Amino acid sequence: MIQLGLLAPALFFVAFLLLLLATLSVPIIKSIFLFRLTASASSGLLHSSASTSVVFGVWGYCTSGVDISLIGVDHDTAGECSKRHLGYTFDNTVSEILHVSGLENDISKSLTGVLALHPVVVALTFVTFLISLFMLRRGANGTSRLPSLLALGMGILTAVLTTIVFLIDCIVVAVVRHKVHQASDGALTLNWGSAVWLTLTAAILLWIANVGSCAGVWGGNRRRK
Repeated sequence: MIQLGLLAPALFFVAFLLLLLATLSVPIIKSIFLFRLTASASSGLLHSSASTSVVFGVWGYCTSGVDISLIGVDHDTAGECSKRHLGYTFDNTVSEILHVSGLENDISKSLTGVLALHPVVVALTFVTFLISLFMLRRGANGTSRLPSLLALGMGILTAVLTTIVFLIDCIVVAVVRHKVHQASDGALTLNWGSAVWLTLTAAILLWIANVGSCAGVWGGNRRRK
């Protein structure tokens, strides 16, 4: 149990890094996103095909341009990204890139605005990590007990909020998937992104770290006795 208490700061730090990566998703880090919408078309004539996609993150979206394959030769066009801000909507650019009309009202600022909790849990996790570092200071009189209690309190709050953020991500993706499927009659494909799973992993690590904080409190009590 005591060894698990010593491991808690490391778990808090790893969770912080994962949440930071998930928060710095598209359009900041283009390889990390919440979900991807893809439109593709193919033709037997000259064995041609074309596909385009848009990836969405916490701060906006990025288009991949158009990938055209003609007689086995690939041709790519450059994509672009939206401005970075919390709370965004599908605009004409998304509809034009995906060649599907009527998407403008399928995602609202209020729906994506709740993603603002991402930077909040990042900040809370970092503060919890700093507090947990004092758990490493151990003495004969159980000096790590108070830091363990503080880390446990902050850790539980952070773990609960991170779990809520994960559920919000799932709800946002599920709502967009349902609305886009109706608007496009199944012409668009939605794929989940890595940002959702990074948040889930961070939530699991935070709950495990809280068990370590409990071990620190319990170990401190034993030493005091």
